[in-house]
Parts: sequence; C-alpha cells; structure tokens
Amino acid sequence: MLKTYGQILRLPGAWRFSLAGFFWRMPMSMVGISMILLVKAEYGNYATAGLVAAAGVIASAAVAPMLSRQVDRHGQLRVMGPATLVSAASAASFVWAASMHSPEWVLVLLAVVNGATWGSPGAMVRSRWAAMVTHPRDLATAYAFESAIDEFIFIIGPVVSTVLGAAVHPGLGLLLSTGFLIFGGMGFLLQRSTEPEPRPAPTGGGPRTSVLRDPAVIVLALTYIGAGALFGANDVSVVAFTEERGIPAMSGVLLAVFSFGSLLAGLVYGARAWRQPLWKLFAIGILALGAGVSVFLVAPNVWALGVAMLIVGSTCAPTTTNVNMIVARVVPDGRLTEGLTWMTASMNIGVSLGAALAGPVIDHGGSFGGYAVTVAFAWMMVAIALVGIGWVRTSVERAETRTIAELHEGVVPAT
Repeated sequence: MLKTYGQILRLPGAWRFSLAGFFWRMPMSMVGISMILLVKAEYGNYATAGLVAAAGVIASAAVAPMLSRQVDRHGQLRVMGPATLVSAASAASFVWAASMHSPEWVLVLLAVVNGATWGSPGAMVRSRWAAMVTHPRDLATAYAFESAIDEFIFIIGPVVSTVLGAAVHPGLGLLLSTGFLIFGGMGFLLQRSTEPEPRPAPTGGGPRTSVLRDPAVIVLALTYIGAGALFGANDVSVVAFTEERGIPAMSGVLLAVFSFGSLLAGLVYGARAWRQPLWKLFAIGILALGAGVSVFLVAPNVWALGVAMLIVGSTCAPTTTNVNMIVARVVPDGRLTEGLTWMTASMNIGVSLGAALAGPVIDHGGSFGGYAVTVAFAWMMVAIALVGIGWVRTSVERAETRTIAELHEGVVPAT
C-alpha cells in the first residue's frame, strides 16, 4: 500500500501541493465549531451560535461553485489569492467583533464573508492531481489519498478547537484556523509549477453553461445532499445519545471513530485496482452506507454504536473517491474545479439541512427521533442514487468511449 501512494507522491511537486492543501483545508473542520464555542461563550446562547455558523455554511455552498468557475477560467492564484486574504481577514475580524459583543448582524455578516470567500480547497487540490497524473488508476489513488486526508482533518480539527477553546480562549481555535488558511492557502497557491492551465471562456460563444446540465452531475449532487443530511442529523443525534447516557464527552470520540474508519478504508481502497465500473462501485457504496446507518437506530449502548460507526465510516471515503472520479470523468475539460465544488457545496447544504431538521425532532423524541431522521435521509439518498444510476452509467460510459476514441486518434497520450 505504501508503495502505491509513494509512486504518486514522488511525482514532481506532488507532495508539496498536497501538504499545503492539507493545511489549507484544516479550517473546514474548525471554523464552524470554533464560531459556535466563541459565540456561546460571549453571548450565552446556542441559537445565535447556530445562526452564525449556518450563515457561513450557506454562503460557502452558494458562492463556492461560482468562485470555482472563475478559478477554472482564470487560474487558482489569480482568483483564490485575494479571496483567501479576505476570508482570513473576516475570520480574524469575527473574533474581535464577538469579543467586543458587537450586534448579531455583524457576526452574521462576517461569517457570510468568510464562507463566501473560502472557496473549495479540496477541489483545487484534486484538480492539480487530475492535471498531473496520466492514468485513471493513479487518479483514483490520488483521490483516495486526499479523501483520507479529509477524514484525518475531521478527526483532529474539532478536538483541537474544543481543547483550545476550553483551556485557553474560545476564540483561539478560530484564530488558529485563520493561520492555517493563510499558511496553507498561500503555500499552495504560490506553487505555480503544478497549477492547472486556466481555460478561458471561448470568445464570441456566449457564457458557459453550468456543469449541472449533465444529468449525472445532478444525480451525484442530489445524492450528496442526502448524504450530507444524514451526516448532519447523525452529528446532532450522537450528542443527544451520549448526553442521555450521562457521558457527553463520548460524542467527540464516536465522531472521531466514524472518521477513522473512513480514513483507513480510503487508504486501503485507493491502494488497489478495481475491475468493476465506476458507476457500479458508486451504487454499491451508497447502498452500503444506507444499510449501515440503519443500524444506528437500534444501537443499545455507546460501545455498540461505536462499532457500528467504525464499520459504516469505512464506506464513506471509498464512496467519495468514486464520486470524485465520476465527476472528473464526465465534466467538460477545464471545468473540473467547478464540478468538484458542486459536490462539496451539495454536501454542505445537506449537513445544514440534516442538523436543522434533526434538532427539533430530538427535542421531542430524544436521540431515537434524531436517528429516525438520520435513517430517513440515508434511504432518501439511496433512492435518489438508484433512480439516477442509469444516467450516471450513461455519462460514464459515454466519457470512456470518447477517451478511447481520442487515444486512437492520438489526441491524448496512451498510458
């Protein structure tokens, strides 16, 4: 397994941009929880904290695809250099404003600016891999590696933010994430040798149409909304589940176990070649995720839930890898960052939706009600994927046929 990943990381500049991308992505697991901790400490209620955090997520989901479209057209540094500085400045200003007990609308505004200018670092890292490797097998390995990094970030980020917030100052986690944003973002963007060539819009051809015109991308995006919703509902339900048993600190452990299972599975999955077609691997992963999540509803204790979360977590990174591979295969040349960003945006929309709907149900029905919402979203996700799998299959097979034709014509290099 190490040899497989070593081969791609030895490509010129690969480990450098991947490492910088790791630090650039750290805020994705720290900003939300850090804002909640800071606002709760300064304003004394979760309602304001939840409103502020949700505003940032919604702004990111709404604006990131448009920002990524400009990245594809004009280049990563040209677009994301200024945006990253604005995002960092708004995060630092948020800490100051909250500490000064500014009006709530100021916090919401700063959270919106922060989310809207953060972009989608994970999509830009994966775009560099797509521009660098020449074989689909290597791209699958690279995407699995980055999915494992994402899970590692979600393991350590909330823990660091929570510990620093409790032991030192509730705003320290947000300041640290701002440091990661500047250090990782600028370190990544200034590596020009691996930056994909921008693809300007054709002159005289009118504006580009959205990648969402492809039915397969729509199916994947809707599936990801369902997946994000089950994750968001699960996060809230885990907290309620552990609080009901008098061990609220275990909620963080359970979520870390979930991510750890995904991390290990992602690394194993990316280290081998799979003969099944991409669309079939995607369907299998979604079915396994939906079936596994259903077990959460009947878990009798924390230990049983932990085992279930470890097993179910193992379906996440491989499925994410397959989705990203399908997007890379079916979107037009020069539109990959936008396509991948739509997946991230869809996931974020789902997470917000799931958490928002599970909260009131938990207030009335406890953690069982929350897990009922989680399972409902899980099977909604499965239904969407199964209804749309024909479109996904058609798009993938059409793209593979086109690639074979280009190889025969000498348009792209054979590998």
